Amino acid sequence: MEAILALEDGKVYRGKGFGAEGTVFGEVVFNTGMTGYQEVLTDPSYTGQIVTMTYPLIGNYGVNRKDEESTGPKVQGFVAREICSKPSNWRSKQTVDDYLKSYNVVGISGIDTRALTRRIRAKGTLRGAITTNNEFVAQPEKLISEIEQFSTNSPELVRSVTTSQVYHLKGTGPKVVVLDFGIKQNILRMLQAKGWDISVVPSNTKKEAILKLKPQGLFLSNGPGDPKDVPEAVETVKALMEKIPMTGICLGHQILGLALGCETYKLKFGHRGSNHPVKDILRDRTFITSQNHGYAISAKKLPAEVEVTHKNLNDNTVEGLRVKNKPIFSVQYHPEAAPGPEDSRYLFDEFTEVIRNII
Repeated sequence: MEAILALEDGKVYRGKGFGAEGTVFGEVVFNTGMTGYQEVLTDPSYTGQIVTMTYPLIGNYGVNRKDEESTGPKVQGFVAREICSKPSNWRSKQTVDDYLKSYNVVGISGIDTRALTRRIRAKGTLRGAITTNNEFVAQPEKLISEIEQFSTNSPELVRSVTTSQVYHLKGTGPKVVVLDFGIKQNILRMLQAKGWDISVVPSNTKKEAILKLKPQGLFLSNGPGDPKDVPEAVETVKALMEKIPMTGICLGHQILGLALGCETYKLKFGHRGSNHPVKDILRDRTFITSQNHGYAISAKKLPAEVEVTHKNLNDNTVEGLRVKNKPIFSVQYHPEAAPGPEDSRYLFDEFTEVIRNII
């Protein structure tokens, strides 16, 4: 099945379709992880994006339900150099091709993913589309004109992946409310392993509803898109700052930053992969981290009470912050590491200690 990937700048890549047939539009990004493609596919933070894997062979250990980070794939489309049709692993239940077919996700393989990645790094993140439609394949200029009408930012991104209702995960430890912007299942598994008594609430939950749950801590989750697209969450976090300890990761970190008066901006091509070096300034140690974000907090205009605690050693961007003399801190990366290294799991222990020292 012939397919093309077209970019807003007019570049067209021809390859073979896999997964579902059809046409999808999204923000074209790349992930540098060598493993963990199923976690990438099902990470809600990729909602609205066409994800390119830079590692050339994808699917060699197949797909299984236990590695899902949400209920099925959340990517808009999937790009690979080569897709393995005969996976070899005792846990494998399905090929990537069949898995994407079952969820109606369009993919393309057989293209030069190295060239595509270099193009994104040079020009910045680009809007694009994957199609198996014969008309578009024959006349890609028609598809490119439609890409130009496509917008990548929307408050609907978070709304499409947040929980629709409050649910509870029992534990014997601190009572923590999780504000769900598109949380990964491994984060919840890790929080449960720490003993937290967890209430997961929708992203638009107001201050009063959160306080009714009598939390001892607030956790702001990862999620897709621009933090400025969810101003209601920023206002809720701002209103709770004097009430309870809080921490956040990824989008939650950015939302916390906006609530504190920081500024955010869009990165040229984002940080996505499981091999990003981050320095913990307070501990004077460097950790390898798992990341997935296209926005960052600006280090140029930080409020006086906000301190940078972590920085990215590739580009010196802000990777963590804390509020002086308050039980509030956050990090830009994914300390639960799904996929990726487990170096930074200590941050969950740190928040547990913060809560216990207060109660």
